[in-house]
Amino acid sequence: MRPALLIIDMIEEFVHGRLKSPSAESIIPAIRTLIDNARKHGIHVIYLIDSHLPFDRELSIWGPHALVHGEESEIVEELQPGGKDLVFRKRSYSGFRETGLASVLRDLGVDTVVLTGIHTHICVLHTAIDAYYERFNIIVVSDAVAAFSESDHAYALDYMRKVLGAKVLTSSEVAEAFAGGYK
Repeated sequence: MRPALLIIDMIEEFVHGRLKSPSAESIIPAIRTLIDNARKHGIHVIYLIDSHLPFDRELSIWGPHALVHGEESEIVEELQPGGKDLVFRKRSYSGFRETGLASVLRDLGVDTVVLTGIHTHICVLHTAIDAYYERFNIIVVSDAVAAFSESDHAYALDYMRKVLGAKVLTSSEVAEAFAGGYK
């Protein structure tokens, strides 16, 4: 397994703003630990962040949010990228749609994506679906993703496990895998 750690939408809008998950702040420590662990073991850390233009389609559903160059699309202070980390701005739910992510992952030799972030049932799920179709193995870190509600969270984890063949692991299980030499 050659993983990359994906941090999905851990931005001001979804952690502290109007569209925040009630559990968003509680997953920050697990994500922070995974980031530190990944960097220590030479595993790529990649941020995927909503960064919308004023006419993007999902704004018709959710209203204006995470607009490009706005403070609400900034990564939260606790999870700021490091020098070797990559940041992809996205205009849709999926981190793969029109971002070039799949090509970069292949260039890096990655075959497995480890998903963390917000919202389990929206952007994490859509990123997982596209990862599946791009033929990447999928790991979802159950205590490092959050949704609007516990039922949304549970539904999405179950869907990704059953329909996409994702492994659903805890952050400590993933940290062990990173430490065990999975690069």
